[in-house]
Amino acid sequence: MTNMDDVVQVLKKERDRLSRQLQGISAALSAFGAAYTNGSGASRTISAAGKARIAAAQKARWAKVKGTQAKSLAAPTKRRTMSAASRKKIRGTTRSVGEGKGC
Repeated sequence: MTNMDDVVQVLKKERDRLSRQLQGISAALSAFGAAYTNGSGASRTISAAGKARIAAAQKARWAKVKGTQAKSLAAPTKRRTMSAASRKKIRGTTRSVGEGKGC
């Protein structure tokens, strides 16, 4: 029976040691936790004026992006044209190919 009593005493000592460690950890959390909260724990809110400034800035950013895109899209690209001689040459080639196939 002494063996069982020894095991019980060791377990009680271990429980006491763990209890003291948990108390120390709880104390540290409460001390450091208070330093990192703003007291109430509520999230911050933005005023209506602040929201309006953010919205205006975002609209200005989008207008800047869209404005540069609109200018680049609005500019007509120069079309490449074929000379009259090149067009005549292609017409002659397609006609001769079409005649050979029986079109």
